[in-house]
Order: sequence, then structure tokens, then C-alpha cells
Amino acid sequence: MLRRWSNARQAGLCDPRVNPACPVAGDWPGDGRLRLLSFNIQVGISTERYRHYLTRGWQHLLPHPGRAGNLQRIGALLGDYDLVALQEADGGSLRSGFVNQVEHLAHLGAFPYWYQQLNRNLGRLAQHSNGVLSRLRPSLLEDHPLPGPPGRGAMLLRLGEGADAIAVVMMHLALGARTRTRQLAYIRELIGDYRHQVLMGDMNTHARDLLQHSPLRDLGLLAPQLEATFPSWRPQRCLDHILLSPGLQLERFEVLDLPISDHLPVAVEIRLPQSREQPRTPALTKPSRGGQA
Repeated sequence: MLRRWSNARQAGLCDPRVNPACPVAGDWPGDGRLRLLSFNIQVGISTERYRHYLTRGWQHLLPHPGRAGNLQRIGALLGDYDLVALQEADGGSLRSGFVNQVEHLAHLGAFPYWYQQLNRNLGRLAQHSNGVLSRLRPSLLEDHPLPGPPGRGAMLLRLGEGADAIAVVMMHLALGARTRTRQLAYIRELIGDYRHQVLMGDMNTHARDLLQHSPLRDLGLLAPQLEATFPSWRPQRCLDHILLSPGLQLERFEVLDLPISDHLPVAVEIRLPQSREQPRTPALTKPSRGGQA
């Protein structure tokens, strides 16, 4: 039975949307590796200075021609990944030119499966959403509103079946520490029965808080990268994470030097559970901006 916390929108099972332009994929990659990306895309708004929050703030309400180019740049990045978590996407409203940005990026990246989680519905003005893009067919997909004020959500996606199934939770957590703790307690309950766990998204706090001082602290999760991701033009804080359970073998991790949004994207490559015969040392791709992020 799905857990229910106090919220106007209730958790539920859902089906991923299918991109008819792509061949239907299987539920496990053939090479035994899974390439993950998490990106807060800030509805396609380019932010390069703190003052742009003021001078470009109107783009959160109205369309702008530069948004299409930014989405094209993001779409060009996606071809290297199997599973993508998007935060701050628009589901099709005035500000995005009535383009569902999750669906649009699924087409640009040639993903056969996608799902838009609508967390704050402002009608024609804004459709605040998270999104998932997948090359693999999920064996389960759940949509979960998170505890606290309406507007935050998480998606639980399961890959595979049985003991080696991987539970992937994609999220955008609250700014406030108290609400964030409630949200992490909810997520901890969701993944407690799984051996293999991946948590990814904009978590609005540092890895130490997540791993040592949150309801996740007993899971033994690993944070492969601690490079700063925010703000993208001069990274100082690591707010975007892909956390892994210790049974998943890490192959590669990276913070990408792609300052389109106000966050930088983070990427991880793992070897899937039944394909771990030849351990390898994780490779860190050095960022190109002097090691900052």
C-alpha cells in the first residue's frame, strides 16, 4: 500500500509516457552499466549573474525566445545518459510557449519513456514540474507529493525485479531544514525494502547533512561527488546529488561544466548488480573551470 502523508495531492502508481519516435527499449541495459544525470534546468532560463534573478525574473512568467536554444543545448547533452532526473521543468504554459519541456527533452534526447510530475499547477501561467527521461522500461513508477507546503514532489522508479532491482528516487527538496527532514523521512520509508538505492535531484543541502544528519543516515549511502553545483557561474555550494547505496559499483562521476541554468548538472555511471565481475577504479572527469565545478 502506498504511504499517504497530509497533502492535497495523493501518491499513486502511474505509467510512463511512451515516445512513439523511439523503439521500445528493454528493462536492463545490454552493457551492464547505467548512466545517470540530474539537472535543475530552471525552466530553460539562462542565469549568469545574481542580478539576473531580478533582470530576467520576468521569464518565470512570460515566454522568451532564448529558452528554445537553451533546451536545444540541454537536449544535445542527454544522448550520453540512460536515466535523467529533471527539476524545475515547465509542463506546458505561457512562460514555456505551451511546450511541455519534459516531453520536448524526451524527443530531443530520443528517450523512449518519460514522465512529467506536476507539483504546482498555476494553469496557463505555470506548470511547475519534475521530470524523468528513461531509455529503460521501468518495472514500477510512483508519483509522490512530498510532505510540507504543496509544490514539492518525488518519483520512485524501479528498474528490474527481485533482489537485484534498483529503486531510484528523483526529487526536488524544500529550502527549509525542518520541512526537508520530513521529506527525507518519507523518502527513507519508500526505499527501505530495497537492497539497491539511488537518490538523485536538487536536494538544497550539502552531502554531509544528507548522509550524517538526516533520516537517510542509517542507509550507508555514498556521495560520489562533492563538487559545488550552485550557482552555475561561480559554484560555491553542492546542492545537487546522486547518492548510491554501497552495493552499487561506481564507475565514473562528474559535475558538468554546462552553465545554462543556475545549477550545474551532475552525472554518475554505475555498474549494474549482476554485471560486477571486473571491478574498476572510478574515474573522475575534471571540470574545465579550474576545479571549481
